[in-house]
Amino acid sequence: MEIPASTDSRAWSPRIAISLALILAISLLIGGCGNDQTSSSSADASAPADVRAVFDKPMYKNSLWGLRLVDPATGKVLINVRPKRQFFIGSVRKAFTVGELMNQVGATKTYDTPVYYDGTIDSGVLDGNLIMVASGDLTMGGRTNPDGSIAVSDYDHSEADSLGNAVLTAPDPLAGYESLAAQVAAAGITEVSGEVIIDDRLFQPFSFRGEFNVTPIFVNDDFVDLTINPTTPGEPASVVWRPVSAALGVTNTLTTGASGSKYTLQLNPEFPQCIGQPDCTAEITGQLPIDFVPPLTDAYPLVQTFSITQPSNYARTVFIEALEAAGVQIDAAPVEANPTQLLPSPGSYAPDTQVAELTGMPYSDDAKLILKVSYNIGSDTSLVLWGLTQGVNNMSAALVAEQQNLASNYGITADEYHFIDGSGGGDTTAINSAVTQMLSDMIPSSSFQAYFDAMPILGVDGSLAFVKDFQSNHSLAGAIGQVHAKTGTFVQASSAGLVLEGQALGGYIETRSGNQLVFHVVVNSVHVTELS
Repeated sequence: MEIPASTDSRAWSPRIAISLALILAISLLIGGCGNDQTSSSSADASAPADVRAVFDKPMYKNSLWGLRLVDPATGKVLINVRPKRQFFIGSVRKAFTVGELMNQVGATKTYDTPVYYDGTIDSGVLDGNLIMVASGDLTMGGRTNPDGSIAVSDYDHSEADSLGNAVLTAPDPLAGYESLAAQVAAAGITEVSGEVIIDDRLFQPFSFRGEFNVTPIFVNDDFVDLTINPTTPGEPASVVWRPVSAALGVTNTLTTGASGSKYTLQLNPEFPQCIGQPDCTAEITGQLPIDFVPPLTDAYPLVQTFSITQPSNYARTVFIEALEAAGVQIDAAPVEANPTQLLPSPGSYAPDTQVAELTGMPYSDDAKLILKVSYNIGSDTSLVLWGLTQGVNNMSAALVAEQQNLASNYGITADEYHFIDGSGGGDTTAINSAVTQMLSDMIPSSSFQAYFDAMPILGVDGSLAFVKDFQSNHSLAGAIGQVHAKTGTFVQASSAGLVLEGQALGGYIETRSGNQLVFHVVVNSVHVTELS
């Protein structure tokens, strides 16, 4: 999802009419076409009348629709609307990134994070440095449920500021750091006289949409969560945050406004640049009307986030705090720039100097996080992790290597898409056949079931969960649970209001006759005048 900062993000909701129209189109495929009446020998088979009726709604007068429906068992193209058009597909791009990495490393691959010491240990005192080697583990134990499954919210905090709200997951976001600290203490280290360092050299940091540089270490998905509630008009609003760390303090000057007052909540700044400096703080300010209705949930609490703009610095401080809580004395300053200049040569760590390790979740769980809630940072990181398997360690080189991979192993040539990152940012485009080819090629893969399960399920979870709110009024009951698909949205502001440059949905649909079909449906250039 992309929404410019100038847009009134509080008004934005995934329940806009365009999303519903896309779902209705797929529902019609199940209802009116589920008996496979759409079959055609023509490669440019048009959509049936009931689907065209959705395309022809007045709100799409100046819009462009694309739709491709394929029977992967036979390769037959059932519907093919605008087959050569490069459409804005947004986060449908993630279906490529996740599929490629999953095919390369396997669904059970874990990204494990070890801790080593560099120096000597005498009577529990480490004369030297303690080093955590970042592996690209996206969750670092912070999304693990008691049963070992991954915690995923339908309204994820990664979109809290753009969508106006979120629902936080239950697990402790610092659980992995606390586990590593406890292991260090259990290994007999009682004091570290040198430095604590995050070895973040796995790949070159990459810019995430011009906001901050992502490194291979993560704390709470690179966000500090603010949980906000009104109190009494004229009094400070209630604001608590997680993680609580000296790495970033929060100053609360947000007041509770009277009924009917103006909502002026602001994060100042949303992207704090001081992380790694002592006394780094960010402020939540403005006014929260007592009768304000939070978007998405229609109930309090309201959730907003600050971005962790210096992930390695933040992770270092969090690890030191966890070590001290575990009884390990740290002599180094808890808040400072991560001192990577003190690191030994890459790959030189001796096995007998390892004192802790955090086992990551299987990549199948990372895939659920990325695809179900459209976690952009996770998808970009996945592309760079895939690049490492090809011998390159940066985003640009990974994109070049991906072009070769898609052409050689998936039959998708570079003139069929335009990818600028791993998540679908900006003017990401593709023709419909590129999307359906990728989805079709995943089916015979040994990782397909994990890939399929990671997709949002219509009316059940992730970015398609909200559809269940409409089933009673829009005859969606037959479609609920029968579509596993990745959503994609690209929105920009114009002088006339929001322009939905692209809304897309690509995945798998089960017809009434039990056949599994592959589809991609997309609309571009819709001027949005109403938000439900």
